[in-house]
Amino acid sequence: MDRIDRYRIFVQVAEMGSFIKAAHALELPRATVSAAVQQLEAQVGARLLHRTTRQVSLTADGALLLARARALLAEAEDMEQMFHARVRQAAGRLRVDVPSRIARRLLAPALPGLLRAHPALRLVLGSSDRAVDLVQEGVDCVVRIGALQDSSLVVRPLGRIALINCASPAYLREHGRPDAPADLAHGHWSVGYASPHTGRELPWSYVEQGRGPEGEQTQALPSRVVVNNAESYIACCEAGLGLIQIPRYDVQHLLDAGRLVEVMPACRCAPMPVALLYPHRHQRSRRLAVFIEWFEALMRPHLEP
Repeated sequence: MDRIDRYRIFVQVAEMGSFIKAAHALELPRATVSAAVQQLEAQVGARLLHRTTRQVSLTADGALLLARARALLAEAEDMEQMFHARVRQAAGRLRVDVPSRIARRLLAPALPGLLRAHPALRLVLGSSDRAVDLVQEGVDCVVRIGALQDSSLVVRPLGRIALINCASPAYLREHGRPDAPADLAHGHWSVGYASPHTGRELPWSYVEQGRGPEGEQTQALPSRVVVNNAESYIACCEAGLGLIQIPRYDVQHLLDAGRLVEVMPACRCAPMPVALLYPHRHQRSRRLAVFIEWFEALMRPHLEP
């Protein structure tokens, strides 16, 4: 194992706060990770990490070395990719996490094209609707939809996704077709969606046509079922359990097949921002840059002009 590898392992352990998590992320035995950090400490002549049975934390010397090591690794990767850049090739392992429906409906069908263009790229794809801790879980990049919480991550806004109101034909036969928000107070139901941040059910919201996002209104709408992921959200709507607000790309195939119907097109929910997030701008690798450029192009047709 060379010196650069030791620095790479040290950075991974420091950022994840765990030898076991770092070993898993790097796909190395734990003993190898532990030995690499011990060798690095001997090499630099300083203790870099405080070790306890529950966690690992940086010493003062370790914190100083971490910043320099990150810069060193970024420079080393740039040097390795200098000549690959001429043919715009990306190589290596990239861990990304995206919302489940974006993974299924948009990303996975387009992946063969990306991997044909970059055959040495290995993508580890996570798909969930929960907030992922990039540093603790060793993820290089995430896609997030909706308002973002403050963090130290680099945020690359992509645009806004339009949402539509939908119901199943069976629901409309039983409850009638709402034409305006005022109609919702007369025997209508929603499928509840629990916020991934708070666990609370999100309210029904809308913006009247011709008014900007500042004119967004919320309305209490009862629900008989509350879900916490998009798959269940759409499935419950198909089953006639209530109205939903959903990105059009998510349900276009169901609209085309007549399994769902758009309602109240003049009173849609305010569009939701979509962004890419990744840590440490100076660590942005060639493979991450390639993925970001590809994903931006993939999302562009589904964003508001």
